[in-house]
Amino acid sequence: MFTQPEEAVVSLRANVRQSGNVTVLDLQGRATIGKGNDMLAGERRRLLTGGPQKLLVNLAGVTQIDSSGISTLVRAFVVLGKSGGSLKLLAPGGRVRQVLSVSRLLGAIPTFEDEATALASFC
Repeated sequence: MFTQPEEAVVSLRANVRQSGNVTVLDLQGRATIGKGNDMLAGERRRLLTGGPQKLLVNLAGVTQIDSSGISTLVRAFVVLGKSGGSLKLLAPGGRVRQVLSVSRLLGAIPTFEDEATALASFC
């Protein structure tokens, strides 16, 4: 039986940082069903408890996203919008960009390729 190394089990890592009044969530790995998406959903809930937020989700390091990851992003987008905040995406690439394009999220959620431009758009 094939077993995955422990590192592969935790498929998504997140780093939270502030840039002015914008919270930047830098993601690395796979935003797929399981522990990775559970972590992403938990991080989303934690960030949203403080009231209206400006959240930039950096997808540059995300190698895969499935319907669970998409659902978490959409939920955050809707919840933030209803509370007076906003969510924007940064630098989705490769297959992640394809999935977001096919699901039409690239047209629905503001998406940027450059962090400076993305941050300036929150003003």
